[in-house]
Formats: sequence, structure tokens, C-alpha cells
Amino acid sequence: MMGKLNWLGLAAASLSAVSAQYYQRLGTCPTLGCVLPPDQQDFLPGQYFDLRLEVHAPVNGSEAFNEGVPDEEFFVTITKEGGEARSITEFFSVEEPEVETWSFKWYEDLYAADAGTASVVNVASKIYRRLALYEPGNYQVTLNYYDGETTTANWVVRPLATKKKAKNVILFIGDGMTTNMITAARLLGHKSINGKYQSVLQVDDFPVIGHQMTHSIDSFITDSANSASALYSGHKSTVNAMGVYADSSPDLFDDPKVETIVELLKRVWGSSWGAVSTAFIADATPIALTAHTRSRYAYGPLVDQALKSLSNYTWTDHGGPDVYFGGGAEQFLPGSGSYQGKDYYQEFADAGYLISLNKTSLESLSNDSKALGIFCKSNLPVWLDRNVFTDNLQNFTNDPTGAEAPATDLPGLKEMTLKAIDILHTRGGDKGFFLMSEAASIDKQMHTLDYDRALGDLLELDDTIRATVSHLKALGELENTLIVVTSDHGHGFDVFGGVDTKYLSEQKTGREKRKAVGVYQNSGLSQYTVEHPGISYNTGPNFPVNWDPRYQVAAGFGANPDHRENYRTNPDNPRTPATNITGFESDDYFVNPTDNVDGFIVNGTLPTNEAQGVHSLTDVAVFAMGPCQDTFGGVYGNIDVFYKMANCLGLGRPDGKAGGNLTRTSR
Repeated sequence: MMGKLNWLGLAAASLSAVSAQYYQRLGTCPTLGCVLPPDQQDFLPGQYFDLRLEVHAPVNGSEAFNEGVPDEEFFVTITKEGGEARSITEFFSVEEPEVETWSFKWYEDLYAADAGTASVVNVASKIYRRLALYEPGNYQVTLNYYDGETTTANWVVRPLATKKKAKNVILFIGDGMTTNMITAARLLGHKSINGKYQSVLQVDDFPVIGHQMTHSIDSFITDSANSASALYSGHKSTVNAMGVYADSSPDLFDDPKVETIVELLKRVWGSSWGAVSTAFIADATPIALTAHTRSRYAYGPLVDQALKSLSNYTWTDHGGPDVYFGGGAEQFLPGSGSYQGKDYYQEFADAGYLISLNKTSLESLSNDSKALGIFCKSNLPVWLDRNVFTDNLQNFTNDPTGAEAPATDLPGLKEMTLKAIDILHTRGGDKGFFLMSEAASIDKQMHTLDYDRALGDLLELDDTIRATVSHLKALGELENTLIVVTSDHGHGFDVFGGVDTKYLSEQKTGREKRKAVGVYQNSGLSQYTVEHPGISYNTGPNFPVNWDPRYQVAAGFGANPDHRENYRTNPDNPRTPATNITGFESDDYFVNPTDNVDGFIVNGTLPTNEAQGVHSLTDVAVFAMGPCQDTFGGVYGNIDVFYKMANCLGLGRPDGKAGGNLTRTSR
């Protein structure tokens, strides 16, 4: 989930939050003239977007130019391939905006950051709001500044897609989920005999599989904010940014925006839509459906955006979610965590939502009304603690009412998803629906190297998908529904052997303990599906019957902090692999002395200010079933997941509307 900024604005992160081998003044702007959206961007016909222009004048540093005075007389043209260059105001029939000015700071490299020697940049800028390109083809935008300097952006408008081929779309996101994790989850939850599985995961039965590349726009490692933005809008963004192209202005909410799939779907077809997550609902993956900001951490304002659409700049009205289920009571209880300190339970209730705060009330919700379900503070406890190590629930003070008590009447991803489908099916009617359902703690537990808890949530996701397929059949909607299962990014996780945890625990030195790890022929077989006397979790088929066998899988991470490993399932608490130690800087992390005390130390591969594992470059799988399923095969960018869904929903329109005249001449 976590990411780092690679440029610093005045209102951006502090220096302590930034560490990189390569620094950029503005990630999408390699020259002193900036066009946002930048070069090599794609658009859906009729999709709204903003155009931001910036001209930079560095005051000091290696780029110092024009005595720090930016050119305010810049101008911009747009040319459709085969046509003539025209001004933006003429081409889009909009008024010329006022010039804005501001300054920001950045660090050119690690040496400048260590010395605290910031470079100051003065900026002149304009922004054109709510534009749209309706004709497919190639376009060139040219910014002219500093008496002959130019910056060019080449854009592509994808082909029209006016026929709605799928009535409904359900997008399942296993946050951080990789093929290696899917393989490991299958091993834990499904029995094999002589190398042949006796049952498999639900996603294994999907008819089409592809792979998507997860790069962000200006770094090759992504976080969940901009990767979700790519999946939902077809536009790549910067780490921590959602629904915008990150600019350098001091305002976190005025960056150039792009329209998301639920905003398009509501505007074009009037369909219902919803989001379900085992994270707090303001977390990046669920909130990015409606978020337009470069800071994923502005939780309170983003909940307000989800309910009321944008309040600071005219945009599209997505109508608010028909269903919003997850955690994150902090952003709803009146106080510092909510927007303007308001009671957002009441704000949603005043907007016609039924409010649910536990599993019991969730089950009794009417399918006719909009529904908000917030079941705990922060993230939902993971599947393993909710279903196996249930005593751990008493260790939380996460009651969604704000009481200093644990939330114990908790739904899981399956219960939330099935109820969401019922509500969206009823409310959407013939117009259909869009649902995003996220298994968030695959990622969150992978960050803390708590592999068992992560894989438990992956198995919960697969169980939810299995139940969804059956539920859609019962509703008569399976043939009308495109189901897509994917991830937003990956982690460097893999299984490389087996381990005798009893032997490991009883050895005295780290080198002796490592003898317990068996590789190749000594890796053995999984014992997670082997019944043992006195062990019965009663968690149903497709889950392990024994979460802590003597012989466990030996798994590891490609990017991790210093930690101690014993390969056991921790029955007591989610894992904290590295901690600060008294006498050292607060962001200097060492092996947690209370974690896996009988294990051996594994030296980390990350900077010592990282307490958790981080994301990796790996491509992630895309599984598809239903209308348009064949379009999801192959290898493609993460933005293409959006275009494939949008085309299947008939959202690429020459007039931006449903029905009506489907011909339009170029302006």
C-alpha cells in the first residue's frame, strides 16, 4: 500500500518521507514546460479530463533559468492528425483561464537531500477544466514558451464502443496479489495426492487469463493509489495520486482530473455502483473510484467526495455509491478524522442511506435503499483472526460506534459482497451495476511478512468469488455479468521449500536453525490439508484444516526489513517484523525482539527506515469470465483493464451520452 513521492511540493510530504535513487522535479515533466496529461496518454471517447499547463523557472540548482521568472505569455495548440493546429479555446469551445502562479521546492538528488539544499522553482500555469475528445484518433498538444521552446504531448483517443455488451461488471481486486501467492494459497487450501490436486481455486476455473503491467506513470514501482486509478480511469498517475495527473501546485485537490468508470457509468447509463473492501473505506483501492487528488492520505475529504462528488471544482456527479461496505469508522465518527469534524454516519443518513454497523444489521438491510456499512475502525481483522484465532478479536478497540470495545459481530468479504450484489441488482434494474470488491489485507499482511494471514485473505477472496458465481446463477444474472479478478500490484513473495518448525525451534544457533529448511526433494509435502486429532477449524471446504502444522512451507520476500524467521503461524497477533529501538532515530528499524523469538535473523534488503516489505515490479494476473472475457487474454498495461471494461459497458461514445445521435463531426 505504501509509496513515496519522487518530487516535493510546498504542500507535499516532508523530506523524511522521501528516499530514492533518482529524483524528479515533476515526474511527468522532464523539461521546463509541462503538459498534463503528458505525452503518450490514452482517452476514452467522451471521457472528461482537465488540461494543466505549467512553465517552470528554477531559481537555483543545476536547472536555474531566466533568473527564476516564469514565462506567463505561453500558449498551447491542439492538432488532430490530418487537421490544422487550433487553440485550446477554439477547439474545445471553452474560455481562456487566468494565469496562476506559485512556487515549490524539490531535491535534485540524495546529496542535496542529505544537505537540506532545496531547489526552488517558480511556476506560471493555466488549467482548462472538463474537456472531452469525441473522435478516435491521434492528437498532438504543443505548449509554446520561452520564445521558441516547445513541449509536445501525443494523445490517442481509443475506438468508439457504444454497445453495452455486459449488463453488470464485478471487479475483484486482490490487493498485492501475485501468481506466486495464488499458487501458495492453492497449496494451503487444496489437497493434492501424488502431485495432483483433488480440488482447485475458483479462479483456476476461469476461462481466460491475462497479465497486466503495473508501472505508474513516473516510477516503475507503483502503490495502490495510482494503480487503482489506472484500473478505474485508463490514465496512469503518480504514486499516492488518484484520478488526477499530479501537478506542482500547493493545493492537493486542484490537479488536472480524469473521469473514472463509475462517473462515466452513472453519466452514460445511470447504472448503480458500489464498493466493498476489507480495508477502511477511505483507503486507496475503494476510494479511488471517486477520488481526485494527489494525496491518498486526505481521508476525510475523500469520503466527502465519495458522497457528494467534487465540491471545489465543477466535474461529474457520480450520484454517490449505492453500496459502501468496509471499515474506517474514524472517517465517519465526528472528530478530527472526519471531514470538517462532521458526523458522516449522519451525512450519509441524510442523503438517504441505511446505516449498518455490524453483520447482523447488514443481513437485514433492505435491497431497495442505498446502504453504508462501516463495521469497525481501521481495517477489518483478517480472515484468520475472524475465523480461527477468534480470541484475538478481543485485543482490538475498534467498535464502529467509537466505544472503547472490540467489534466482534463482523461480516467477511463474502457476506459484504453478496449483500452488495443484492442491493445493486435491485437498484440497478435493467441499467445494471458495477461493483468493486477488494481483499485488502492480502497486501497489508504481506507488507508485515505475515504470509499465513495474507494467504488466508486470498483464500477468502477465492471463496467469495466462488459464492458470487453461484449467487449470480441464482439471480439469473451470471450470463449478463462480466467478472474480472486481478490485482493492483505485486510483492516479491515466493515459496522455495518446506521447513520442520519443531527442529528449527530446538536448535541453538541461526546456522543450525537454517538446516530445518528443506529444498528440492527435502521440501516435502503440504500438511495444511491433513487432518490431525483434536484439530477442527470448521471453516468450510477450500480452506486449510490445520493452519500450524509441524511441516510448513518456507516462504520469503524479495524486499524486506531486518527480521527473524521461524516460518510458524503466529496464533496471537498480526506480525510486526521490525521495530524502533530506544536510543536510535524514530525511523531506524531493527529486528523486533518479540517476534519469532525461536527463529533466525534474516538481514534486510531495504533502507533501514523501512519497517515493512514493499511492492515489486512483477506483472499480475487478470482472470475473466462472462461477456467480453476473450478481450482479457494476453499481456497489456494496467490502463487497458479500464478500456476493456469500458468497451464492454459501451462507455466510449461520440457524444458522451447514452442513446441519441451516434454521429458527431469534429470541432
